[in-house]
Amino acid sequence: MQKYLIKSISIVNEGKITVADVLIENQRIKKIGSNIQPSSNVTEINGEKKFLLPGAIDDQVHFREPGLTHKASIYTESKAAVAGGVTSFMEMPNTVPPAFTQELLEAKYQIASRSSLANYSFFMGTSNENSDEVLKTNDRKKEICGIKIFMGSSTGNLLVDNHLTLDKLFRESEVLIATHCEDEKIIKRNIEKRKQEKGTLTPEDHPIIRDEEACFESSLTAIQFAKKHNSRLHILHLSTEKEMQLFTNLIPLAEKRITAEVCVHHLHFTSDDYAKLGNRIKCNPAIKAPHNREALWTALLDDRLDVIATDHAPHLLEEKGFYRDKNGFLVSLDGEKGSYEKAHAGLPLVQHPLLTMLYYVKVGKITIEKVVEKMSHAVATCFNIADRGFIREGYFADLVVVDTEQITSVGQNNIFYKCGWSPFEAALPGEKGFNFPAVITHTFVNGQLVYGNGVVDESNRGQRLLFNR
Repeated sequence: MQKYLIKSISIVNEGKITVADVLIENQRIKKIGSNIQPSSNVTEINGEKKFLLPGAIDDQVHFREPGLTHKASIYTESKAAVAGGVTSFMEMPNTVPPAFTQELLEAKYQIASRSSLANYSFFMGTSNENSDEVLKTNDRKKEICGIKIFMGSSTGNLLVDNHLTLDKLFRESEVLIATHCEDEKIIKRNIEKRKQEKGTLTPEDHPIIRDEEACFESSLTAIQFAKKHNSRLHILHLSTEKEMQLFTNLIPLAEKRITAEVCVHHLHFTSDDYAKLGNRIKCNPAIKAPHNREALWTALLDDRLDVIATDHAPHLLEEKGFYRDKNGFLVSLDGEKGSYEKAHAGLPLVQHPLLTMLYYVKVGKITIEKVVEKMSHAVATCFNIADRGFIREGYFADLVVVDTEQITSVGQNNIFYKCGWSPFEAALPGEKGFNFPAVITHTFVNGQLVYGNGVVDESNRGQRLLFNR
């Protein structure tokens, strides 16, 4: 197994930046110190003027396997992940078939063991009818990241709206419960009202249909169940100012029983962007009015929001209502921006979350130390992940080297997603692709260089995440 020595690099870890050498050996960080001398068979990397970060851990992705591999697979999306500095992921159960049984859940682990370039874990899926099967996960709490409850029907038949089922799951689950919170009745009411008001719906209607009230009422319900039973609750992709009053920064993260996630697209886009991007940024929960984004940033920086994730949810361009012309630009299949009601919800992001946050470091919105805290340290703490998420001797060498003196311009030539597009690319005439003020030069997974200077090494596989519970 290859050994590496990264020399004179600025290490961002646990709130500090220190210049040191890092020796990687036998999958782990062997030594951190000054003037480490290379032994035999060591590959040396010059880290001067670069940053070393712990690999990002994305606690919410949709990699579409099994059943939806026309748009993504564990292999293709994990490849995109490592190119973006994401070394571990936790994948959601809304595949075909959904991960509603322990056997179907384990089948996904077997696929990942053969094909994933990043480390992996998978959520157990819930429905109104499978609570007994879900609760078998209690016996696997050291090897399963958690159970996922869709409290809004974002996808398929995974909606759990039976309060007796919800009460049982919150009462008896010994593992983390992750929730998608949107109130289905409010959404349906808003759809009918909006159709009566204007007839044909457009992407700009999405945040009006899936509005602040729908998110708040569902999040409040989940929190009430969690407080009733002292459950370990993690609410995904918060998107509204109103929801921020439900969370606290007065308790250390390791002691919180209720934690909160924000996603990069809710920190970056607002409803003003529908005019240009249309269905490309249609997702659930919806990207909403600008005041919500500002409230999310405030809550992230004051620690009411605990982790940053992507909710990476790739769809083909055709499923978004577009196709590419001979010049590579997008052309609508149905109307100016594509048919809103037919367009699938979700956008591909797992290759670009770290670069997105480094853009906000550049403009002074957040520090690089805080980015590392929210994308690595806090995720490891929140989920009790064993030996990952920090740059510590003895920990797995899941590491990312970043050069903040170069630029990454997003284009078709460097997008690894199987769906082949990104909301950050120049996709319409007159648009400019987003230029991130950093380049990810190296990504290590379990001590092996899986991505270096634009090239992916596909000879290694990631490992199953384990949890200290």
